[in-house]
Amino acid sequence: MRLPRPAALAVCAVPVIGLFAAAVFAPLPFVIAQPGLTADVLGERDGKAVIVVSGAPARPTKGELRMTTIQATGPSTSVNLSELVRHWFDTTRAVLPREAVYSSGGSDKDIEAHNLEEMAKSQSTATQAALGFLHKDPKDVKVELNLADVGGPSAGLLFSLGIVDKLDGDGSGGDLTGGRSIAGTGTISADGAVGAVGGVALKTQAARRDGATVFLVPKAECSDARAELPEGLRLVPVTSLTDAVNALRALNRGEAVPAC
Repeated sequence: MRLPRPAALAVCAVPVIGLFAAAVFAPLPFVIAQPGLTADVLGERDGKAVIVVSGAPARPTKGELRMTTIQATGPSTSVNLSELVRHWFDTTRAVLPREAVYSSGGSDKDIEAHNLEEMAKSQSTATQAALGFLHKDPKDVKVELNLADVGGPSAGLLFSLGIVDKLDGDGSGGDLTGGRSIAGTGTISADGAVGAVGGVALKTQAARRDGATVFLVPKAECSDARAELPEGLRLVPVTSLTDAVNALRALNRGEAVPAC
């Protein structure tokens, strides 16, 4: 029997509506991220100094060097289409591919362990970069970093800067921060090269929320950092630890510094 056209259209619409409904509620391979915590590497964590130096005199410091993070839904958390659309237009949130945030794969516990391992490696490399920059022998100068419970490698640059400030300040008797609240992000290699990270636009929001006025950003991510830049936060692009130190020294002297 042949159905009249309106009836046929109605019958055909049933599976389409069903597919659409299934798509709305089906889990998708994305995570929802938002600004996370920041931590002053020149300060304390759980009552203990984040940076502890032995084998060389450590300077008392003023100002802050804030590492920044993002907070994201876990890899096993389901995100459906309706949630994705709702957060897509929220400037305090970001919708990111799951593999961009959790590239290592695995369970929530596996990823947490991986991130903590990456943070431990980052701290070791940050120490090598800072001591290399200062021409200090790692056999003589020991650095202990006490922030292992925050996962990921993106705090490398800030750890290196913190070590430089603790040992040498701005190189002329003053603080590398100039007494300011400086924030930033970026991986670090043993030779001091700064690498790109994810979630920069969210990290700038976290930095400004917690009082920072200057944000050090990997140069390759300037456009991302400008996307939702909070008022009152100055972007300074860097490609190396040397860039970052020179920019902060120039800022303290009132000289021109690079801008995104």
